[in-house]
Amino acid sequence: MTIPTTSGDTPNSLEASTYSAYITEELRRYDEHLRDVRGLAAGTRKSRLRIIGRLLEGRFKQREIVIVRLHPDDVRKFLARRLAENPSASNASQHTVALRSYLRYRATCGDQVSKLVAVIANPIHWRLATLPRALSVEDAERLLGTAALARKTPKRAYAIVHLALDLGLRSGEIANLAINDIDWQAGILMLRGTKSLRQDVIPLPEETGKALADYLLHERPTIRHPAVFVRQVAGRMLPITSCAVQKVIKCACRRIGLPDASAHSLRHTVACRLVERGSSLKEVADLLRHRSLNSTLIYAKLDTPKLAAVALPWPGSVA
Repeated sequence: MTIPTTSGDTPNSLEASTYSAYITEELRRYDEHLRDVRGLAAGTRKSRLRIIGRLLEGRFKQREIVIVRLHPDDVRKFLARRLAENPSASNASQHTVALRSYLRYRATCGDQVSKLVAVIANPIHWRLATLPRALSVEDAERLLGTAALARKTPKRAYAIVHLALDLGLRSGEIANLAINDIDWQAGILMLRGTKSLRQDVIPLPEETGKALADYLLHERPTIRHPAVFVRQVAGRMLPITSCAVQKVIKCACRRIGLPDASAHSLRHTVACRLVERGSSLKEVADLLRHRSLNSTLIYAKLDTPKLAAVALPWPGSVA
């Protein structure tokens, strides 16, 4: 049985699953809570539904879901199995966040979950411990050059890389971009499918606009679909997906010898450029559309002149 969708942006990662009707309905209600109450984007909900679906499948299978029957040891064993398969810090963090989120939701339904929450230990994670991975100016130029030489749809790939590299757009934001979202005369973009579920207006740089116009005029199929970027699937023209956008960028990165770079690396590149040019963290946060400045703090470590001004002398060195 598949999970019924409740909106156009409902995650579909579990479409081919064989969950029971009880679990399917539980995940549907939880997804509605994440979307309507928590305001989470489809990608985040997709990840959490996948984790909670596996938890419920292991404990309830074909039975009605009654949280009082879920014991702390069930949660502990589930975490142990999942982390044994992938012991990385990011995987541990994803599971603990998803489990705490689901149990908070169940608490709003009237369930007593304090004993279950108590066994979910926070993984060790040093915030701001690493530097953001960004592309150099030379690598960014090479990336644009190789995107323009893509084998199948070079103009589409070139426009996608420009949007990510010039504006720091997320893959989902690029995929959701509609033709009517572009105001050519004013030189702005309206972003409607953002992670924070807001509508944001951002400037459209000239070179980025030229890349978009070139794709729309000379490569995009003449179909009436509102999406800017489309692709052919089984003979049908469909809007591109965020996964397809990530693949376009990833393939371009591999062709220039950067196999570890990704679409998110281009967001880091935009932020690093702004910091190097003297932009404030607030300006970086506004362009990247962070809901909290805490998400932008990692870029403070790149502002070397200001850090040098407040740095204390090393013990034993000349002050």
